[in-house]
Amino acid sequence: MSLVVFEKVSLGFGQKTIVNELDLRIGDGERIGLIGSNGSGKSTLLKLLSGDMKPDSGRITSARGLEIGWLPQDIAVEGGRSLIEFVLASVPGRELLGARIEQTEAELAAVQAEVESDARPIDDEELMELATRLAELHERATHFEMHYSEHEALKILSGLGFAPSDHQRDLGELSGGWKMRAVLGSLLFQRPDLMLLDEPTNHLDMPSVAWFGDFLQKYRRSFLLICHDREFLDEQIDRVVTFEPEGVRQYRGNYQAYQRQREEEEIILENKARNLGREREKAEQFIDRFRAQANKAKAVQSRVKALAKLDDVVLFEKRRVMRFTFPPCDRAGHEVVKIRGLKKAYSTPERGDHVVFPGLDLSVSRGDKIGIIGINGAGKTTLLRMIAGEISHDAGELEIGHKVTPGYYAQHHAESLHRELTVFEEVAQQDPHAGQTRVRSILGAFLYSGDDVDKKIAVLSGGERARVALAKLLIKPGNLLLMDEPTNHLDLESSESLAESLSTYDGTVLFVSHNRSFVRKLATKIWNVHDGTVEIYPGTLDEYLASARERGEALEAVADGKAGPTKQPQSADASSKQAVSKVETKGAPAAGSDDAGGGAKRDRAAERERKRKEAEERAQRNKRLKPLQRQVTELEARINELEQAQKQRSVELADPAVYEDAERRGVLLDEYQAAAAKLEELSGRWELASMELEEQLEQLEA
Repeated sequence: MSLVVFEKVSLGFGQKTIVNELDLRIGDGERIGLIGSNGSGKSTLLKLLSGDMKPDSGRITSARGLEIGWLPQDIAVEGGRSLIEFVLASVPGRELLGARIEQTEAELAAVQAEVESDARPIDDEELMELATRLAELHERATHFEMHYSEHEALKILSGLGFAPSDHQRDLGELSGGWKMRAVLGSLLFQRPDLMLLDEPTNHLDMPSVAWFGDFLQKYRRSFLLICHDREFLDEQIDRVVTFEPEGVRQYRGNYQAYQRQREEEEIILENKARNLGREREKAEQFIDRFRAQANKAKAVQSRVKALAKLDDVVLFEKRRVMRFTFPPCDRAGHEVVKIRGLKKAYSTPERGDHVVFPGLDLSVSRGDKIGIIGINGAGKTTLLRMIAGEISHDAGELEIGHKVTPGYYAQHHAESLHRELTVFEEVAQQDPHAGQTRVRSILGAFLYSGDDVDKKIAVLSGGERARVALAKLLIKPGNLLLMDEPTNHLDLESSESLAESLSTYDGTVLFVSHNRSFVRKLATKIWNVHDGTVEIYPGTLDEYLASARERGEALEAVADGKAGPTKQPQSADASSKQAVSKVETKGAPAAGSDDAGGGAKRDRAAERERKRKEAEERAQRNKRLKPLQRQVTELEARINELEQAQKQRSVELADPAVYEDAERRGVLLDEYQAAAAKLEELSGRWELASMELEEQLEQLEA
């Protein structure tokens, strides 16, 4: 059953087209990943689905009674109610049902009071109506309690990292990240028919991501998911809707399957373009070679017509991806950061004194790439900010090493850019000594070129602002990079590109991230922050997780969330038949005879000799022509047979179901490419044989 159907839906902003005549169906139980570069239109498509935005043309049809839950990246949540009240009241109709029960109970009590005081006579019908209505309302309330119990709400909040002491806290007391968790919790509690999830893991830590992933695995309803974590996306989806340069495309399977299918499509297109290019080149060479010969006019004209019928193959345009390299940095001392007895505590009216770190001892060596993990609230960001000098520590020592120049990137840096400045101005002010060429070069690496550099910060999306903040860091990076959730708001390909770039950086990196794929690619050392301490592991995330399992430790704090067909040559049947006809009639004996005496005998003898010679010549010509004719005919038959097989393979390769069978897909692709190579060989042989046959026929006519 289709939940939502897009029919020829188009939408654009100014000169930019987001979708053009898009046809899309979302079925019951489908798990769809939405991918594309920042600003391509992913969030806009979710707004179309949620009804927050209307298309310019086309039609969007939803199933009757469809319940849609929508989690945008940015949302305003007001206070005035507790966390648990917010979640429980999120179920549509629940608050209204409670109000109607109170109202009906008040009406029934008022009637009974009037009857008891003899202010009005007993009206059994009215009392029965009120009692029946109240019973029905309580029955519906019981249904709510069965399917949307407080126990279920508390279980969801616990999975998302909320402590029991948070349940009665006012929403207004929560930070922005925890408010987003509250909204996600309310969405999961509602269990809508279709969930629209725009970067839901941005404000989650690794344990919460693991719990959320498990929740989605068991979720039997539909969802669309935008996520920059490749591993999380691969684990959750079975279909991809992607914004490509040529438009919106759809693929079966997860992200990895999409990449494989996309690469295979590119190979097929490139092979087809190569084969057509060679066929076009051969035809042009033939035309140029024989254009001036009158006896070749017919063959040349045939090639001209064939050339005009050749289709152009449009290759995939490569999607622009953020690419950059860090310049060599100044060499720092061996010990980049030294921490001894570091203490940090906070005091708030709501929670009183809270000791984050009672006394840390840590050391960072030159070249370390340290991934900082742990649950939210453990102190990861606090530790990074103290090292960056953004906040002070209460006691102990924190020393930055000799010749160390820190550079700090945090999510709030992207949010605090100067809205009135242009992209170029914002980055240029970071280093007044950098010339215009250097600034533009760096912005180009972050996908800002041409008029894009003159855009105001105010009009940029979250991902675009994140790229500007990263560009500011790169223009003057220093030799110690401190990064707090650097992949938040970046698209998936940009996240992976950032990991690749940082892996070649010759300085030192400390970074906080919940993105398992990012941590796995970059970290050579793990700091797990928990209970006021930092556990240090000199290895990768996978090695640390394996070590923790061997030690029998619970992993809640570090949860481990997995050649184209050538154009058929022009038929040589007509020319072959014409050649056979001419061979058979050219040497027919002349009519008439001379019967007079010996002259007649001599004439008859001469005629016999002439016929014999002509027969010999005809036999010699046939001896030369027949193999050519047979060769051309056989080549055409083999080419036709191969092309029919290629058409069938093309149909099979276009079937999304084929890509679910890796073995079958591999066999098809191997057969397709082998057949494409064979077609190219046979077409070349046919071309040569046809040219030789035409030359032989022309000699017969001469």
